[in-house]
Amino acid sequence: MAIGKYTRVDGRRSSLSYCSTVTIVVFVALCLAGVWMMTSSSVVPVQNRDAHENKNEVKEQSDIKEQASEINNSNTRQFEDNPGDLPEDATKGDSNVSSEDNSNLPEKQEDKSLEDDKIEDADKKTEDEDSKTENNDSNSEATENVKDSDDTSTKESDSDENERKSESDDNNKSDKEESEKNSDNSNETANSNIEEKGEQSDNKDSDESSSEKNTDDNAKNQSSNEVYPSGAQSELLKESTTQTGSFSTQAAESKNEKESQESSKKTTAYTWKLCNVTAGPDFIPCLDNWKAIRSLQSTKHYEHRERHCPEEPPTCLVSLPEGYKQSIEWPRSREKIWYYNVPHTKLAEVKGHQNWVKVTGEYLTFPGGGTQFKHGALHYIDFIQGFVPDIAWGKHTRVILDVGCGVASFGGFLFDRDVLAMSLAPKDEHEAQVQFALERGIPAISAVMGTQRLPFPGKVFDAVHCARCRVPWHIEGGKLLLELNRVLRPGGLFVWSATPIYQKLPEDVEIWNAMKSLTKAMCWELVSISKDRVNGVGIAVYRKPTSNDCYEKRSKSEPPVCPDSDDPNAAWNVPLQACLHKAPVSSSERGSQWPEKWPARVAKVPYWLLSSQVGVYGKPAPEDFTADYEHWKNVVSKSYLKGMGIQWSNIRNVMDMRSIYGGFAAALKDLNIWVMNVVSTDAPDTLPIIYERGLFGIYHDWCESFNTYPRTYDLLHADHLFSKLKERCNIAAVVAEVDRILRPGGKLIVRDTVEIIEELESMIKAMQWEVRMTYSKDKEGLLCVQKSMWRPKDSETLQYAIV
Repeated sequence: MAIGKYTRVDGRRSSLSYCSTVTIVVFVALCLAGVWMMTSSSVVPVQNRDAHENKNEVKEQSDIKEQASEINNSNTRQFEDNPGDLPEDATKGDSNVSSEDNSNLPEKQEDKSLEDDKIEDADKKTEDEDSKTENNDSNSEATENVKDSDDTSTKESDSDENERKSESDDNNKSDKEESEKNSDNSNETANSNIEEKGEQSDNKDSDESSSEKNTDDNAKNQSSNEVYPSGAQSELLKESTTQTGSFSTQAAESKNEKESQESSKKTTAYTWKLCNVTAGPDFIPCLDNWKAIRSLQSTKHYEHRERHCPEEPPTCLVSLPEGYKQSIEWPRSREKIWYYNVPHTKLAEVKGHQNWVKVTGEYLTFPGGGTQFKHGALHYIDFIQGFVPDIAWGKHTRVILDVGCGVASFGGFLFDRDVLAMSLAPKDEHEAQVQFALERGIPAISAVMGTQRLPFPGKVFDAVHCARCRVPWHIEGGKLLLELNRVLRPGGLFVWSATPIYQKLPEDVEIWNAMKSLTKAMCWELVSISKDRVNGVGIAVYRKPTSNDCYEKRSKSEPPVCPDSDDPNAAWNVPLQACLHKAPVSSSERGSQWPEKWPARVAKVPYWLLSSQVGVYGKPAPEDFTADYEHWKNVVSKSYLKGMGIQWSNIRNVMDMRSIYGGFAAALKDLNIWVMNVVSTDAPDTLPIIYERGLFGIYHDWCESFNTYPRTYDLLHADHLFSKLKERCNIAAVVAEVDRILRPGGKLIVRDTVEIIEELESMIKAMQWEVRMTYSKDKEGLLCVQKSMWRPKDSETLQYAIV
C-alpha cells in the first residue's frame, strides 16, 4: 500500500534515480543537523514542533525531513545523560524526585508518546522509499498507471496531502488541548496517584481563589503544595533501597505484584466487630484486663492500677458514648466540654466544691480550680513564680511532670506561660479524670507510681509538681521519691503542695518529719517554704543537686547510690529500686548543663551530641539532628499545612507514633497544639534528645495498647511505623488501637511503603473512614484518612475485660 502511494508521485526511472540522490543528500544533511542538535540542546519545545507541523505549505520531502530530525532529537533525549535534563535531586544522588518534576510527568509522557508515533511513521516512510527503489522494475503496472494518468495522480497526491494536513491539524489541536489540560492539572496534583479532598466547607473559598491563579503564579507557588517535598527525604530517611538504574527488572516487578496480590487477599475481606467489654466506650485494654487483675497476689503497691496487657491485643472497635459530639475547640475546651462525650458526674459530686468540675446543662464546666488552688490555677502558678523566681516559667522551666494531676487544670493554664506539663494520674475512683483532661485539650496519661519505673528516661524534667497527689513519698526507703529523683534534671525543682507542710495534725507532722529526713539524705536543697493566703495552702520547693559531693559526704549511705550497672534511662517494665543515681561528672555528659532557654532550645543541637557518634540516619549525630529538623520543617510547611486540606484550627491533641528526634513536633511548635512524641521500645533511644529540645514524649511498644482513654487525639502521625511493626505485631490490632485513640473526625497521616499503604487503606475502608489522600512514588506512599462515626453492628466479647 505504501509503495503504491509513493510511486504515484513519479514513475519514471530517471526521476527515481534523482529522488534517491536527493534522499541520500537529505539524509547526510540531517545526520549533520542531528549531531549539531546533540551538542546544543536536547529539548524540543512542544509549541515549536506543533507550529512547524501546522504550516500549510509543507511538502512531502519536508515532512520526511522534519520526521527524521525528530528521530534524531528523540534518540538524543532518550539516551543522552545530560544533567540539564535530569531533576535536581537525581544529580545529587537522591532517589526521591521533587513534586515539581513529577507534576510535569503526564505532559512529558504524552510528548514522548507523540514522538514515538512519529518515529514509527518516519521509519515506515523510509522503508517504503527503500522498497520503492529496489522494486521499481517489478512494479511496472503501478508505474504505467501513473504514466497514463499523470494529471490524475497529481490531483490525488494533492488530495492525499491535504487530507494528511487536515488530519495532522486535528491531531495537533487535540494534542495541544490535552497538553494544556495536563499542564494545568500538574499545578494542582502530583503524578496522578493523588486523591485529595479538602475540608468540605471551611476550605471552599480557599480552593476557589486558588483555581483562579494564573500559570505563572502556580509555577511560583507550586512548591508550597508539594506532597513529598524534595530535599533530605531519601538522603535522610533511607527507608527503601535506592535503585541504580531507570528500569526495574521483570523479577522485581513480578515479585512486587505477587506480594501486592497476597496483601490484597488478606485485607479485602476484613470485617470489624464491636468490643463487648465492661468498660464500654472507656475501654483501655492494658488497664481493664480484669482476668489479670483478679490473679494479682497483692494490690498494696497499686499493682491493680498498673499495665496488664492481654496476651492477644484486641482487634475489635470500641463503642461510642450515646450522644457523642465533635469536641469543642481549644481554648474554649479548657473551660467546658460536652457532657455526653465524657458522661461521668461522680467527680463533679465529690470535687465540685473545690472547683474541679461542675455539671452545667449539656456541658461539663471547669472553673480552673483544684484541691490546692480553689481560686484558680493562674493565681497559684504566679504565686510559685513570685516566691521562687528561679523557676522562670516558660524560659528556664519548660517541661514539667505533674503527678496526681486530677483534671489537669494546673497543666492547662501553664500553656499561658509557655510550659508543657506531662500530667499523670491513675484510672481509679476519681472517675475519668485523665479523660476529662484530654477532652479539654490538656496532655495527660493514665499511669500510677506503683512497682514499675515511669516510662520516661532519666534526667529529663525541668521540674516535678505534686499538689495533694496522695503519693506516700516517704515510705519504703523513699522508693517513690527516688523515682522522681531519677527523672528530674540535675538542678531541677520539686514543687510540693500538701497538708503536711502547713497543718499540724499528728499524721501531717509525722509525714513532714519523715520527708525532712528523706530529702536531706537525698541531698535535696530546701529552696523555700511559703503559704498562699488566698488558697490557704503551703508550698515547699526542693532542688536536686548538680554534683556528687553531697552523696560522698553523707555519714550513712541511705538511700544507697545506685550501682554503675543501673541504667537510669531504662524505663520499660523495669522494677523500682530504692537508690540514688549519680549526677553526671563529665561536662560533655547529658545533664551536666542546663538546656538553652525556650524557645532557642528547640533548634539547638544538644551539647552532648558528639560528631564521633553516628546518628539514626547514618550521619554524625549533630548533622543527623539538623538534617532531621530541616526535613520535617520542609514536609510540614510545604505539605501538611498547605497541601493536605487539614483545618489545623480543629487540631489540638497530636501524637507522633514513631518519633526520632522530635523534628515533626518541633516543626509544629508555632501552632496552638501539643505533640506526644512516642519512641518505640525497639527503636534507637532518642527520647532524651526530645526532652532536651523542650518537647516531651514517652516510651511505648505498639504491639500493646497505649495508656490513654478512647477518642483522645485529633491527629496521629505514623512515619514508617507499620512496616517496622509488621514482622512482630498484629497489624489489625494496631489499626484497632489507632481507631480507639483517634476521635471521630480525627486524621491519621501515614508515610510508609506502598504495600503497607495499600494494606492499611483496605482495612481503613472497611471501617468506613474517609480516604482524603493517597500518594505513591518510588515505592513510597502517603495516606491521609479521616475517622468516621461508624461502628459495627456485630460484637465480639473479650472475656478478660468482663468484670
